Amino acid sequence: MTVRTTKRSAGLLLFRHTDDGLEVLLGHMGGPFFAKKDAGAWTVPKGEYEPDEPAREAARREFREELGLAPPDGQAVPLGEVAQANGKIVTVWAIEADLDPEAIDPGTFTMEWPPRSGRTQEFPELDRVAWFALDRARALIITAQAAFLDRLAEHSG
Repeated sequence: MTVRTTKRSAGLLLFRHTDDGLEVLLGHMGGPFFAKKDAGAWTVPKGEYEPDEPAREAARREFREELGLAPPDGQAVPLGEVAQANGKIVTVWAIEADLDPEAIDPGTFTMEWPPRSGRTQEFPELDRVAWFALDRARALIITAQAAFLDRLAEHSG
């Protein structure tokens, strides 16, 4: 009998207050599957971790790996966890900070592309990041992760 373990991811959701209201920083998933997608292709910068690594430490490590920048200091507001459609459990903390999207230097991953070609290519984990007002972010983010936006709005309200 094979025991399947649930994959877990942890991430940091940066937010800032502007004259136009609350904004969040989301990343567009890199690679060929998401190249032409917008809705449902944006995510909290996050990544998988092993059960023996504390989730908050993993969130900070993954921020650095995904964006190529040190995670910001500041009070981390726990936004809890959600289960995505693929079964992955995602845990997120929000931190108020500002970040220039042009400053990112994303980590990469390698995959066979095109499929069954025998060739591998390297792609950025996140091909771009951007600030969005909450309504726009809800329209773009992976469906399950919209709960983090709602929880942040409640906390910031």
